[in-house]
Amino acid sequence: MSDSTDDSARPAKRARLDDNAQPSFSAATSTITASQAATTASTVAIDTDLEREVRAGITEYVCPDNLGFTGVLKQRYTDFLVNEIALDGQVLHLRSTQPPKKKEGKQVNGSRSIVEGSKRIDTKEEKLVVKEENGEANMPDVSSGGDTTIETPVKTEDTPAQDQLVIKEEGDAQPEVKTEEVKLEPEIELTEDDRVTLDDIFGEETTNQIVKLASQVRRREQRKAKDFKAVIAPPITDKEKRTQAHKSLRRIFPSLLESSMEADQSIRIKATPPAERKGKNKGKGGGRDRGDNGGSRSKGPQMWEELGGEYLHFNLYKENKDTMEIVGFLGSKLGGGAKAFGFAGTKDRRACTVQRVCVKRQTAERMFSFNKILYNAAIGDWEYQPNGLTLGNLMGNEFTITLRDCHFQGEEGMDYAQRYQLANQVVGKSIEDFSQKGFINYYGLQRFGSFAASTDSIGRKMLQDDLKGAVDDILAYSDVALAAAQGTLPEDSDVLVSHDDRNRAKALHLWHTEGKASQALDSLPRKFTAERNMIQHLGSRNSRNGQYDRKSDWQGALMTIPRTLRLMYVHAYQSLVWNAVAGKRWTTHGDKVVEGDLVLVHEHRDKEANKETIKQEDTDDSGEVVINPTGTENANAGAEAFERARPLTKEEAESGQYSVWDIVLPQPGFDVEYPKNDIGDFYKDFMGSDKGGGLDPHNMRRGWREVSLSGGYRKFLARPLKPVEFEVYKYWKEDEQFVETDLQRLRKESGEASQTDRTANGAVKKDVEIEDGEEMEEVKEEDKLAVVIKLQLASSQYATMALRELMKAGGVKAYKPEFMGGR
Repeated sequence: MSDSTDDSARPAKRARLDDNAQPSFSAATSTITASQAATTASTVAIDTDLEREVRAGITEYVCPDNLGFTGVLKQRYTDFLVNEIALDGQVLHLRSTQPPKKKEGKQVNGSRSIVEGSKRIDTKEEKLVVKEENGEANMPDVSSGGDTTIETPVKTEDTPAQDQLVIKEEGDAQPEVKTEEVKLEPEIELTEDDRVTLDDIFGEETTNQIVKLASQVRRREQRKAKDFKAVIAPPITDKEKRTQAHKSLRRIFPSLLESSMEADQSIRIKATPPAERKGKNKGKGGGRDRGDNGGSRSKGPQMWEELGGEYLHFNLYKENKDTMEIVGFLGSKLGGGAKAFGFAGTKDRRACTVQRVCVKRQTAERMFSFNKILYNAAIGDWEYQPNGLTLGNLMGNEFTITLRDCHFQGEEGMDYAQRYQLANQVVGKSIEDFSQKGFINYYGLQRFGSFAASTDSIGRKMLQDDLKGAVDDILAYSDVALAAAQGTLPEDSDVLVSHDDRNRAKALHLWHTEGKASQALDSLPRKFTAERNMIQHLGSRNSRNGQYDRKSDWQGALMTIPRTLRLMYVHAYQSLVWNAVAGKRWTTHGDKVVEGDLVLVHEHRDKEANKETIKQEDTDDSGEVVINPTGTENANAGAEAFERARPLTKEEAESGQYSVWDIVLPQPGFDVEYPKNDIGDFYKDFMGSDKGGGLDPHNMRRGWREVSLSGGYRKFLARPLKPVEFEVYKYWKEDEQFVETDLQRLRKESGEASQTDRTANGAVKKDVEIEDGEEMEEVKEEDKLAVVIKLQLASSQYATMALRELMKAGGVKAYKPEFMGGR
């Protein structure tokens, strides 16, 4: 996923480091002369997609003899539509944003709801709640983050008056406590997300101390704050990260811990005074019960059960945005953060996508209100369900891809009409073979990065226990980028370096030559999270001895990187090995099933030889009906989803019961089976080579758990879930749009003023506004051809790899905008 929202910050060409070059951080290179920069710039290697594919092990085609074609991908974000396919096979579309209509007079949670005029009155035994309508479908006040509610509690003898509450200062006399009540409550257990957040901010050791302190406070809520030993976290020089630290502590340990910054920018974390924590530590993490994630407290279990469940599922439509960007924004409005939401998978940024998302204990009316403030996004198609969504809860994705300015092999000398006819023939033949024979299920280039110090090379060094080398690779920079930052790049150089890349090179150069973290961090753009966190750690003071002795704590530096990014490095190495093995498997055996090939056990239980089939009877010996457990009540429920593979015998391979679509190849790890044939031997050869890092596939356990890989399995070949559709368009306007997005369709159906209409050939085009007195003059550009392809792929399959098979070598040309001056 891209982490930059400004296209102008990305250059058309980017310099990379050579494979054998060491990272630039020597004091000897503190200044680059113009002549040095000219030499470097003239010889710098700019990776083409074809070169990157070869480096990533992507080399083979299933149908190499078909004619190929070229086309520009993602020139506009509407050129790449992605619609999630649910587990039931339904392709998700945004069909409506309106919330379901309310049922008046319905009994809710033991209270009587009366709708009268512009007010709804909920009567309960001890509380009167009056909810003023805002005139728009019971929509809440978005600015307040919740329903507009006036609660008037009925005063009883047991209800203490607010003005009787006295919070005594530490110096005041405290009432005598005869016995200390120690609650036998378990240690505070953090969610995985909260643990990752705190580890990324404070480090694993400090996080453990914080959790221990919070547990002690919760067990002894009557003790004074000074009775608990405070935790001193390492200095954090980044103001934004300090703010995140304070907010995270308040959110995760509400009413238990408070924090403050010391003079050396370290953070003191101590217990709150007893008056602030008494009776408030009932929920997870020690705080009040926030199970409703900011929803109305009057909505009890009975209400959610009547609606259909505690989880509100909805479709999220977004344009040119990350999934987490939208989810994070909605979470900030609800007050529970992004962790309140669940989804089956993230979607491309430069695209128009639709996916299913869920949130716990929120009403459709409240979520609908956020459509007013969502930009280039919308939510709708609401449904209450008893269960949430987790990663992987999808069948796949439907892609509608527009390839612009297409050219075809053999079109030389043809006129426009002949090119159009050839286009239909070439694309038609490619798609026919592709639908039948599929493609090698390679991991796409997104896994590996753009430069020689790629993610897989960093992961390889981590697996080699060369942690210093991994840190050096992450903190490496190009001499060309530094020359651009210092203003010594020749004027006639055609290498463009973005503003962010210049500042990154400048910051890392300062760090390597002068070792001053604060100066480096001032120059380093915030988007480079890994670099920032590592420099902060390496340049910080050790809280144990007060010394600045962390400059060689390589593992500690790597641990400051967000966990998902750390795992990405080692997973990229696994992907490189898998790609290389897949290419070898195809060139050696093609689509034949051979002895020793692996298949997943749970997919082929019915084919196993000498297996007794156990039939589940409908009645027992006494004639009673047998009710077999299902779902989570079944002790064997998880067995089907737990992947194990086994090699085929010679008889099984020749039986015809297994096809090439059943074959899987393992990602290297300590808990996988390797093929019992020459492909299994190739794992040893490749991983033992220089490119493979001299590693042993049968020895993948490491002392550092983060890089101790268990492995997994991936299908060797893939094919679309249904026949692929395509259409060739003639066009000449650069911004011609050929498909309609869900949001455009909704606006048209609702009668809103549409910004688009149709061209003569069915394509969608933008209206052109003309001022009074101005004559419209259209300048016809060169006649061009576009190909629109619609295909459905299973989850974890790469659309770019499918396009590669269809278009052949160098066919996919990623759109790169023009830049002025290499900002």
